[in-house]
Amino acid sequence: MKKYLMDLKVVENIRLHPKYCLLKLTSDKTLPEMVPGQFVQVRVDGSSQTFLRRPISVNYVDRKANELWLLIQMIGEGTRRLSEYVPGETMNLMLPLGNGFSVPQTATSINLLLVGGGVGTAPMLYLGEVLKEIGFEPEFLLGARAKEDVMQLDEFEKFGKVYVTTEDGSMGEKGFVTNHSILREKKFDKIYTCGPKPMMVAVAKYARSSGTECEVSLENMMACGIGACLCCIENTVKGNVCVCTEGPVFNINQLTWQI
Repeated sequence: MKKYLMDLKVVENIRLHPKYCLLKLTSDKTLPEMVPGQFVQVRVDGSSQTFLRRPISVNYVDRKANELWLLIQMIGEGTRRLSEYVPGETMNLMLPLGNGFSVPQTATSINLLLVGGGVGTAPMLYLGEVLKEIGFEPEFLLGARAKEDVMQLDEFEKFGKVYVTTEDGSMGEKGFVTNHSILREKKFDKIYTCGPKPMMVAVAKYARSSGTECEVSLENMMACGIGACLCCIENTVKGNVCVCTEGPVFNINQLTWQI
């Protein structure tokens, strides 16, 4: 898929949480084709401490409004600066990068579960819409520390049934995503997941034990996005690969995780 270097204009900056914001970006040109699971590399302007671009998952693509949505978690100087952009300002992005999730071309009767934790819920929204448009009835399992950390719940509910777990029990079922009762009550044919590595390993372990196909979106540090810097190396059954070019999405059978 062709890569582009584009200046996008900020349409809206929505503060969803003290540590999260949602940036909606647009262009005078039609946005390039993007698939769920891909990411962009954003140049951080106005920060003397930030020299490298920041990798951000594609949260959603609104084709009617010609908008790209990015869910930003403020964890350092670079992402903090991104959270300060205001409508009308311009951001420079390299996009789209990486390989996305495997999406069936036609709907079947299989059950699909999309599992996200923390900012790892971001790529699940666009994936859910694409699956819904094909004719599937995707279900979502979102994990967070507390109620206030559950992001974009109303958006997810547009595309399928949503289950929630919180570590403190303030919303949904208490515990981690792999503790949710839906995993005992229903058989899923395929699971897609993104989030903290311990969570993804636990989901992969559940998938392996239940004979369920599973794809994970890795969040290794990706400094360049094109496989040049070798920061994001992951060990696979075929040896070490760059997550930014060979992933970020992998079938769990490709990985050497102890699951």
